[in-house]
Amino acid sequence: MERNPQLEPLITQLSEAQFSEAQPRRRDRTPVALYATLLPPLVWMTLLYFVPIAILVSYSFWRLEAFDIVREFSLVNFQTIFGNTAYRTVIVRTVMTALGVTAIDAAIALPLAFFITRFGGRYRTLLTLLVILPLWSSYLVRVFAWKIILGYNGILNSALLSLGILQQPSQIFLYNQFSTTLTFVHVWLPFMILPVITAFERLPKDLLEASADLNALPLTTFRKVALPLVTPGLLAGSINVFALTMGDFITPNLIGGPSGIMLGNVISSQFGVSYNWPLGAAFALVVMLIVFLALTVVVRRGALE
Repeated sequence: MERNPQLEPLITQLSEAQFSEAQPRRRDRTPVALYATLLPPLVWMTLLYFVPIAILVSYSFWRLEAFDIVREFSLVNFQTIFGNTAYRTVIVRTVMTALGVTAIDAAIALPLAFFITRFGGRYRTLLTLLVILPLWSSYLVRVFAWKIILGYNGILNSALLSLGILQQPSQIFLYNQFSTTLTFVHVWLPFMILPVITAFERLPKDLLEASADLNALPLTTFRKVALPLVTPGLLAGSINVFALTMGDFITPNLIGGPSGIMLGNVISSQFGVSYNWPLGAAFALVVMLIVFLALTVVVRRGALE
């Protein structure tokens, strides 16, 4: 059917009017659907994350007097924390332990992840599964395993006795900073390896081949080409390990002994035995601020990339 030229302007105006009427309705429906989708996680995060943090911050500025919590603004808890030499020592020990564990895990994860992604071949999935496998066991089982290995009558002492290196079992392997750091390194290692593996998998192979074509040594290729590109994954794993170490209290309690007390142990004792919830909340806030500071540093260095 042929169209009447005189009706063409009218048809065009009607089409534009229908489109302009339908377009606002589509825009009006989109925000409602978006907000309805985001509402459940927002409510969940508010009730189980933001509200507890707000309560924790409130408690940190209150004080304890005669076993009663005085709900008045006060900085006495922070004065106690930073004015006490023992507490400052615990803070420094915790931060240094977390940094040491993070550095050791990074040194182990980099070559291991590079080998899995570069030379794993058809066994890459199996090797990655072996990395994840320790996470399937209980955290306490892994900690007690190291206690059995490093103990006075443990596997390490028995092996050294059988080799004639020791004449009698030694207690130097357990209940010290060495045993705490070693256990942390093993327990948190998967949280470092997995982000680094992901970063290596996204690494363009053309760049590595181009570096090899230019006669660059493998170590030079790794240091100048691969390492800068996988740094975001390394930083993501680092903040995981650092945060987990800062807040842990089970490993120092079972493996570290009295000389390996960390902030997690102090927080646990303040909320438990001492019943000084305001001081415990202040310690927890210190841990959160340190972790947030570290998170800010790694995000500025590209951890979210």
